[in-house]
Amino acid sequence: MTPTPSFETLAFANVLSLIEDRSAALRAAVAASPDLDARVPSCPDWSLRELVEHLTEVHRFWTAAVAAGPSEQPPAVKPVDDALSAGLLARSATATEELIATLRAAGPELGCWTWWAGSEVPMTSGAVARHQVQEAAVHAFDAQLTAGTPEPLPELVALDGIGEFIGVSHGTAGPWPHQPVRVGLHAEEGESWVLELGAVAGTEKADAQEEDAGLHGPASDLLLVLHGRLPLDRLRTEGDRSVLERLLSWPDLD
Repeated sequence: MTPTPSFETLAFANVLSLIEDRSAALRAAVAASPDLDARVPSCPDWSLRELVEHLTEVHRFWTAAVAAGPSEQPPAVKPVDDALSAGLLARSATATEELIATLRAAGPELGCWTWWAGSEVPMTSGAVARHQVQEAAVHAFDAQLTAGTPEPLPELVALDGIGEFIGVSHGTAGPWPHQPVRVGLHAEEGESWVLELGAVAGTEKADAQEEDAGLHGPASDLLLVLHGRLPLDRLRTEGDRSVLERLLSWPDLD
């Protein structure tokens, strides 16, 4: 079996293509929906229209962040004149195009402001691109779910997304507020991640390589459960279920 490539070996141009692909998938699902005011089941505070507007704003923000280069402050994003702007989906497509163009011009190594300072994830344009694949992919699923046509995330996107979620979301969540545990995340595609939460390292338990709990399933389902898009019961679980429930409520993604 040929190993699935990771984002560490994937060409930067291909990462940008994945942002384009998943953003287009979101817009395609929205275009096929008869009601832009339909509530998004996985983000009930938003309508489908607001979901598109959110991704547009996100893409415009990260375009500004990358264009600004190294900074200790987030960028100031110029407001769009709605009277001069195009329609909802056209504005989204333009924002995606501008993000891709800015990332392509910057390359993967440019430093820039990010909100994950303090984690082990670099504050670079490459890390921004990697995160924007996940942003577009998860919100494309949100749009498809609303339209009644949910599709699994592409395998490469989902597998990398799990590691990206651990690095960024867990890496910025602060100390684990519960008893030390080890949790395994096991994708059917053959990759696994072990989370050592709390003061586990260096203990007898760490040497024994035991897992207090584990999640098993397709990578797409694993990532969507971590993002709160699918219920825990979508996956096969092992060990202490309460540990898994605490994991999924940490970090607070609201």
